[in-house]
Amino acid sequence: MFGPKFARHVASRYRKRGLDKTAQRMVDWLVSQGVQGSTVLEIGGGVGEIQLELLRHGAARTTNLELSSSYDDQAAALANEAGVADRTVRRIGDVAADGAVAESADVVVMHRVICCYPDADRLLGAAADHARAMVVLSHPPGNVVARAVAAVENIGLRVMGREYRSFAHPPADLIATLRDHGFTAQHLHRGLLWHVIVATR
Repeated sequence: MFGPKFARHVASRYRKRGLDKTAQRMVDWLVSQGVQGSTVLEIGGGVGEIQLELLRHGAARTTNLELSSSYDDQAAALANEAGVADRTVRRIGDVAADGAVAESADVVVMHRVICCYPDADRLLGAAADHARAMVVLSHPPGNVVARAVAAVENIGLRVMGREYRSFAHPPADLIATLRDHGFTAQHLHRGLLWHVIVATR
């Protein structure tokens, strides 16, 4: 589902339009908090467009952690175009299953990732444990409508023989997990499709 064709589409869209609105909100908040000289770990960063923007705003270096190598070629091309290839690292692994797959960073980012993982507490807890200063993530609303949409989507995916499933985790549980791991967390934005949670130690 998230193969090379999808990666090409995402990279092309970024070149033409820049970040989507939710990702831009996340970047704007991080920049307002200060990213100059910071290290960034993005879990599920795809082609790395958020990382590119943070590097442009003074982040020292970024690490992208993915479950698949399908994005690597497009990510490398974008990083080369931006002149920041020497400040980016890409790794394959599941940080919730093995925390050693990535080093800690000042900032941890997860955009449209938590909805792809069945155990939100485990993934977000691992993300928080890797963040020295800040965590920012986006997630779908955890209301009845969002849960119904996810259920219908998953039925369709099952019929098509796809392994991927989507999840609408309760937002209060996400904030509670961050607090359990030493962060002060709150919602920065509550949109129709995507919410943004920001957290600081």
